[in-house]
Amino acid sequence: MSGSTPTPAPGEQRPGVIDAKPVRHPGRWVAVAVIAIVIAMMISSFVTNPKWDWPFVFKVMNYSPVLEGLAKGTIIVTVASMIIGVTLGILLAIMRLSDNPVLRGVSFVYTWFFRAVPRYVLMVILGLGVLYLYPTLDIGVPFMKDFGLTFYSLDVKTISSGITVGIIGLGLSEAAYMAEIARAGILSVDRGQREAAEALGMDSSKTMRRIVLPQAMRVIVPPTGNEAISMVKDTSLLVAVPVSAELFYQAQVVANNTYKIMPSYFAALLWYLIICSVLMLVQARLERKYGRGFGGAATDGGLMTKVKSLSFG
Repeated sequence: MSGSTPTPAPGEQRPGVIDAKPVRHPGRWVAVAVIAIVIAMMISSFVTNPKWDWPFVFKVMNYSPVLEGLAKGTIIVTVASMIIGVTLGILLAIMRLSDNPVLRGVSFVYTWFFRAVPRYVLMVILGLGVLYLYPTLDIGVPFMKDFGLTFYSLDVKTISSGITVGIIGLGLSEAAYMAEIARAGILSVDRGQREAAEALGMDSSKTMRRIVLPQAMRVIVPPTGNEAISMVKDTSLLVAVPVSAELFYQAQVVANNTYKIMPSYFAALLWYLIICSVLMLVQARLERKYGRGFGGAATDGGLMTKVKSLSFG
C-alpha cells in the first residue's frame, strides 16, 4: 500500500535510535560570565561611588532651565531642522535625477558644499558672520540697487535669533545628506514601476508621489532615522551660534555653578538617551510599516506555496 512502512526482510534489523548530543560551546558560557562580571562591576561603581550623586542628577534633570533647553534647543530644533532637511533633501534628490542639466548641477553643487563644511564651522559662520556681512538682504534686480530696482529688503537682525539661525543652519546641512539618502531610495525602485504609471496616464509629479516615493520609503526610513538621532546630538553645536536655551549648555552652567561636573553632565546624557530611545522605537515601527511584503519570511512563505502547488497541484 502506498505510503505504508516497508516490512524489513527476515534477519534484517532496523537501525537503532540515534543518541545525538548537542555540540557544546563552553566559550559562550565563558563570554557570558565575563560580560556579567563587567556589568556587575559597572553597576557597583555607579551605586557605591558617592561622587555620582544620583539624587542631584535627577534634580538637575528637572531644573527649569534644563527643561527649557531640552524643549527649545533640542526637541524643537531637531524637529524643525529635520522637516527642512527632509523636504529640501527630497527636492534636491529629484533635481539630481532630472534630465535637466541645470537642475542636476545645482543639486550637485549644493550637496558638495554642505557635505564638505563641518556643522560646527557652519554654525559659527551663520551665527557670527552672516549678520556682519549682510545686515540687510535686498531682493531685486542684481547690480541695480542704486537705480531703485530693489523689490524687498529684509533686516537680518529680525531673523538672527539663535534658535532660528540654528534651525536654518542644521536644516540646510541635513538637506545635503538627505538628498543622497532620498536619491538612493528613488533609484532602488524598479524603472518598470514608473513606466507602468506613465502607461496609466500619470504625470511625473503624481508618479513620484503615488508610486515611487511610497516604495522608496523602505530604503529611506532606516538612514533617515539615523540622521534624526544624529540631529538630536548635533543640537549641542548650537553653542557656536550662540544659543543659551540648549540642553547641554544649561547642564554646563549647572556644572560650573555647583562644581558637580559629572552629575550635571550625566543629567544631560540621560535626557539624550531617553530622546534617542524614543526615536529608535519610532524608526523601528516605521521600518515594519514600510517593510511589509519584504524580507525572508514573506519570501520563504511564497516559495513554499509554489513548491506545494507544483508537488501536489
